[in-house]
Amino acid sequence: MRTHGWGGRPPSDDAEARDRIIVAAKAVLDRYGPEKTTLADVASDLGVTRQTVYRYFKNTEDLLRAAALSSAAEFLDRLVAHVDDLDDPADILAEAMVWTLDRLPKERYLGVLLAVGHDDAMVRGITSEPARTLGGAILDRFPIDWSALGIDDSDRAELAEVMLRLLVSFVRDPGDPARSGPDLRAFLRRWVGAMLVTGARTGA
Repeated sequence: MRTHGWGGRPPSDDAEARDRIIVAAKAVLDRYGPEKTTLADVASDLGVTRQTVYRYFKNTEDLLRAAALSSAAEFLDRLVAHVDDLDDPADILAEAMVWTLDRLPKERYLGVLLAVGHDDAMVRGITSEPARTLGGAILDRFPIDWSALGIDDSDRAELAEVMLRLLVSFVRDPGDPARSGPDLRAFLRRWVGAMLVTGARTGA
């Protein structure tokens, strides 16, 4: 880890360096928006070279994705609260998907995942390891008794990936005509419910 620059306060380790780069990226996003944010802007804010930032993030999209996912905890809290009064697992997953599709474009940082100009690279990264980890954390916090459904940790990891892929599909192609509201909710409830039953039976 290089220690020059950094506003005269070099980070103590690589973890702190990554965190500070992400904080700087959010500041640049606030100023310029996702379409005009570059890795060079972030490096300039930190008082380091672009090569220093490249040590931690391979390109601008990688950095923007990390900045977006770093804001996921608060989004997750709101999502869990939104479905907290539901009991049926299929209802919970369907409602979570509908709510996420509605909210994601409006989110200050998570919405960067859908940014114009970065959309292909960003959306491909939504099934990256950090995104899958986030998806698993979301499922873990839902009021669902997974063991009662016969769904173990491995099954749940696969389910998280499937749900992320569904999310990407609806983001990229909402349909013609687009499904929304009660129609989308019923569509997801029907087929996510079937997926839960099939997954549990296969895993048994």
